Amino acid sequence: MKKNDIIELDITALTSEGSGIGRYDGMAVFVPNSAVGDRAVCKVLKVKSSYAYAKIEQMIKPSDDRIEPDCPVYTKCGGCVFRHINYQAELKAKEGFVRDSFKRIGGFDIEPEPILGCKATNRYRNKVQLPMSSDNETPFCGFFSPRSHRVVRFDDCYLQPEIFSDICKSVCEYMRINNISVYDETVRKGLVRHIYLRQGAHSGEIMLVIVASKRTAAFDSISDELIKKFPMIKTVVLNVNDKDTNVILGCEDICLYGSERISDTMCDKIVEISAHSFYQINTSAAENVYKIAADYAQLTGKETLLDLYCGIGTVGLSMADKVKKLIGVEVIEDAVENAKKNAVRNGVENSEFICGDAGKIALLLEKRGERPDVIVVDPPRKGCDELTLNSIAKMSPERVVYISCNHATCARDIKYLSQMGYELQRYRPCDLFPRTNHVETICLLSKLHADQHIEVELKMDELDLTVAESKATYEEIKNYVLEHSGLKVSSLYIAQVKQKCGIIERDNYNNPKSENAKHPQCSPKKEAAIRAALEHFKMI
Repeated sequence: MKKNDIIELDITALTSEGSGIGRYDGMAVFVPNSAVGDRAVCKVLKVKSSYAYAKIEQMIKPSDDRIEPDCPVYTKCGGCVFRHINYQAELKAKEGFVRDSFKRIGGFDIEPEPILGCKATNRYRNKVQLPMSSDNETPFCGFFSPRSHRVVRFDDCYLQPEIFSDICKSVCEYMRINNISVYDETVRKGLVRHIYLRQGAHSGEIMLVIVASKRTAAFDSISDELIKKFPMIKTVVLNVNDKDTNVILGCEDICLYGSERISDTMCDKIVEISAHSFYQINTSAAENVYKIAADYAQLTGKETLLDLYCGIGTVGLSMADKVKKLIGVEVIEDAVENAKKNAVRNGVENSEFICGDAGKIALLLEKRGERPDVIVVDPPRKGCDELTLNSIAKMSPERVVYISCNHATCARDIKYLSQMGYELQRYRPCDLFPRTNHVETICLLSKLHADQHIEVELKMDELDLTVAESKATYEEIKNYVLEHSGLKVSSLYIAQVKQKCGIIERDNYNNPKSENAKHPQCSPKKEAAIRAALEHFKMI
């Protein structure tokens, strides 16, 4: 197979990026905008060593899942990937993505609970950040084309409220009339970089943020014009971002109108939202996710709940009346201030919110003796770092509820925690972002207890014991280490440490099977934990 070849393909699966997969001469071929069940004539665009890319030239037999896309820029814009298939097929695919990640990356055979879909597949977003561009000096906004920074223009995006499109048109018209330039990132010249809009799904309040490359008086009069047209706008902010970066917001905010914040209701709690705060994009679907998370947490009113990556406090505050104490941790200072005010506004007196990196603060809490019964984590797409995961394991909560917007990093982190003494009990995909390739996942992990989970394996060669060895079996040492340090250790590591301590070991634990074979060596951390176990059993 080579570039520009014309081939026939049967599409048998979908990738988590939304492309269909067919096979030709044993090679995987990825085809955008295809559906499972399609048979099509395709043109090869690129060939790699083990896979290729192609596009549909002619449809031979369309899939039963296919529908007519309702967006004129669907194939050009980088927003949606599933507007060509029905919603049930999309949900089935997303459930499969999560299942595959947990099996392939995490090594878990447990089946997910049925995916939770959305009632509304259009107009559900409460936030958009639209890059700016211009055409013959006429400014416009849109979304980036896939894998590029070319802005695709549209009149209306079906994922966002119609009023967002109307406000954007008014901002662009204001810029045209007042000769306000669009920022060109290739030459780092121009003024306006992004238009950023937020709306309270229940309150209807709207925040407009204009992201510019420098301070400017060019927008001083825009608020008066917009408020007359759109009375739902409660605040207008000029955000200054002069960095050569893909990060949308800069650090400096200049309030042009209102208080820089809007209010909304989430899980019957009034919340205050600033431009820099994390707030779930699909409010009604997020409320369902938080209800499932609370069900997984199994709260009785006696627990201390630690909410890591808490944002403006929405997850923790939704559970505050079910716990004895709530501690929230978030790195963004604005969000922490929002969370504190949200707690006061809702009469939540059993809460504490701390600003800092989740891993470092979790370590500080562990050092100050905090022992949360339940930990909820809702990290960004990159997942948790090892410091955070290790701190969670050290605090030894009975349950961990993990909420994730990236099933791959979620499966990776759950696997790590399972090696630290936790067991995956249940997990459920939840669709918060219909028509896109994103899917949320909620997981419940429970702490293993040595007295309840003991695996016994008897080997004949272990019947020949030394005096020291007779005081504790390998399984007893493993269980002690797991219970007291949260670490899983192998028989090989125990044997290595016992040998260092002068306890005679039999050949089968230490001799390599070939001359060139190399055994992994026990880390200092695990060696210390094993030595502590040997001391406990009075073996050294």
